[in-house]
Amino acid sequence: MRSSKNKIIVASAGSRKTTSIVEEVLGLLGRKVLITTYTNENVAQINSYFIQKKGVLPPQLDLASWFSFLLRDGVRPYQNVLTTGGRIATISFDRLPSSVRFAPKVEVARYYLNSQRHIYSERTSEFVCQCNQLSARRVVKRLEQIYDFIFIDEFQDLAGYDLDFVEELLRSRISVTAVLDPRQTTYVTNNSKRNKQFKKNGIFDCITKWDSAGLVSVEYRNQCYRSNQAICDFADSLYPELPKTTSMNNTQTGHDGIFSVEKRRVLEYYHEHNPTVLRYSRATNTMNLPATNIGVSKGKTYDRVLVFPTKIWKQYLENKNPDKIGDRAKLYVAITRAKYSVAFVV
Repeated sequence: MRSSKNKIIVASAGSRKTTSIVEEVLGLLGRKVLITTYTNENVAQINSYFIQKKGVLPPQLDLASWFSFLLRDGVRPYQNVLTTGGRIATISFDRLPSSVRFAPKVEVARYYLNSQRHIYSERTSEFVCQCNQLSARRVVKRLEQIYDFIFIDEFQDLAGYDLDFVEELLRSRISVTAVLDPRQTTYVTNNSKRNKQFKKNGIFDCITKWDSAGLVSVEYRNQCYRSNQAICDFADSLYPELPKTTSMNNTQTGHDGIFSVEKRRVLEYYHEHNPTVLRYSRATNTMNLPATNIGVSKGKTYDRVLVFPTKIWKQYLENKNPDKIGDRAKLYVAITRAKYSVAFVV
């Protein structure tokens, strides 16, 4: 039997994923709601959406990053069932030291915490799952007393034991909605081997498992309100195994679609069309033009973008082989930021 309270929305770029969450929450007056998402940039974006619509965050809403949520509502309330020695103050986002990576789980303090008793981000959700299990699900039972609804935005960023904890939430009395676009997996919360089969496009297997178990209902949204059809078609070509996107943007500007720009013409093109410049990383040479890292641009909308592609991306522009594209998630994000035109420096 399909779940009537939990849903997973698989949506393409520009389908108003985050906007739909905001609008649904605004209709839940009197109900206690949590919205959580991985990156601080997305938290700020969701906050700005509410400010634009209402001027303030609704009183029933709690907005938190995924790790803030895990620390506050997962780690601290029942940490003493797993460890002793005082309150865990914060999360360490440093890489796991080699001396810790293979530490046995029975050495709890060494396995989960650094010398300052900061919990490793890599193992935070695992700690939460252990606390929940050892406390007879009191972590989740406490959350049932706090929240009526939990919305997880950019769900594709979650990995490892995060998925186990989400499954616990799906089995709770809380109504859970997770929204994702697997084509935009530019970050992951951790590199745990747990649930590694569900990373990136493998997340569909996780969703199918939950759907078959009656834990969720699945909805697909493949209409794009941001990019025109030419941009949607080019973006879809990166993921031929996924459903095609239909553009709802029919505006004609006289410079629409996908273009290539020779380096000698870049400055001329920039001054003529005023695109937002996107780069893979700070190491990318953007010819002294002000630029934004692609990862940071996720969730943003621009009229036009000018992309300084990696060497592998340049090869893709020539051979159109999606199996040899390198980081296709970041390329997909770069392309789908634009409403009217995408230009590649070649």
